[in-house]
Amino acid sequence: MLSRHHDPILAIATAPGRGAVGIVRVSGKNLLALIDALFGRSLPAREALYLPFCDAAGLAIDKGLAIFFPAPHSFTGEDVLELQAHGGPLVLQLLLARCIEVAQQSDSKGAPVLPGLRLANAGEFSERAFLNDKIDLAQAEAIADLIDASTEAAARSAAQSLSGAFSKEIHALRDAIIHLRMLVEATLDFPEEEIDFLQKADAKGQLDRIQAAFQSVFARASQGALLREGIKVVIAGQPNAGKSSLLNALAGAELAIVTPIAGTTRDRVQETIQIEGVPIHVIDTAGLRASEDTVEQIGIARAWEAIAAADVVLFLHDLTRLDQASYQAGDAVIAATLLDKLPTAVPVIDVWNKADVMTSATAESGVTLSAKTGTGLDALRQSLLQAAGWQAPAGGSFIARERHLQALRRVDTHCQEAATHLASRAQALDLLAEELRLAQGALSEITGEFSSDDLLGVIFSKFCIGK
Repeated sequence: MLSRHHDPILAIATAPGRGAVGIVRVSGKNLLALIDALFGRSLPAREALYLPFCDAAGLAIDKGLAIFFPAPHSFTGEDVLELQAHGGPLVLQLLLARCIEVAQQSDSKGAPVLPGLRLANAGEFSERAFLNDKIDLAQAEAIADLIDASTEAAARSAAQSLSGAFSKEIHALRDAIIHLRMLVEATLDFPEEEIDFLQKADAKGQLDRIQAAFQSVFARASQGALLREGIKVVIAGQPNAGKSSLLNALAGAELAIVTPIAGTTRDRVQETIQIEGVPIHVIDTAGLRASEDTVEQIGIARAWEAIAAADVVLFLHDLTRLDQASYQAGDAVIAATLLDKLPTAVPVIDVWNKADVMTSATAESGVTLSAKTGTGLDALRQSLLQAAGWQAPAGGSFIARERHLQALRRVDTHCQEAATHLASRAQALDLLAEELRLAQGALSEITGEFSSDDLLGVIFSKFCIGK
């Protein structure tokens, strides 16, 4: 730990602004002296008491609840004091100032009541909880993800990760890899033994089961990452194809101005919707065409910037103008430019709009709809989920971040390499052991734990090394 990790800290734990209740939280080692100086009495553990919160002159700043959580049975693993008062910004600032003032006072021996008390840094209470082994790194991240969740499904997935479900799966994979590493290391350390540890222990079967379990965890984590991040969908097409109307129809609100005048949309308009709990960030852009208007040119340039950063592009076509040669040429230019500018991994969905006017029109591919009447919107929503790769996991998803997925991808790579070494006739056990070590390390990055001493502990507990 760094020296700052030993400082007692305090902060306002509720959101800025006015509210019915506001909370000031203090965390540190041995807060008994601070509590006694604040209230002139001790507080029972985990019991809410209604008390006056007084200033230096003995005048009440407010009356509220004081709760003391002695270490280690607290969120941070340290002593924690919570003062629950009325949620006015001034009241909470006065309580902060009073706590710092009392902490700096001298006790009966002339020492500060609580030396070093300072305002907490962003996320420092959760950081203390991680450092004191109350939560692991994945759970700490899930706290922020739960707060930031934009859909019910994302909130439920974050709560599942916070409860330790994701970490439990990671630990199970890690323990299985450690056990296999133990066998490989033992074989390397005792090559003269007649017993073939790997064959007898079904090392191949163990590795196959690890890879199968990994695929399940990765699938659920991938869906959790999708719930957390969502996808960026850009609506592109020629002027007057109905892009703004489509945005309004998907959002269920009049967000973008809709007129029959070409070039009405000059800049990007964005709205986040949800489809089956997946956040979809929909961006309406300026119509793509050659223009002499300077302002419209800027809007078109920004449209292409948005398209280049998209996860999915909705290429909107106007069914009422398909027989116009100039319109067909414009669509062909846009299609060629999309093919040139977009990575092959970014899907482009052809959307054929104004089906309410051209009732007999059908498209060979893509989605036919009417942004005006809503016909075909459900099919478009399903196409977006399919393009995003969304498949609701049977066992629920874990909220996950890109760093988790990157670590899991490395685990997959190392396990595949390990399987190759294990299956080779030469059985390169030193390379096999190294791939397993790297896979284990990648898993440990997710939860933020593990040291080489842990592996030694497992080996010594399972084998009679001294014989």
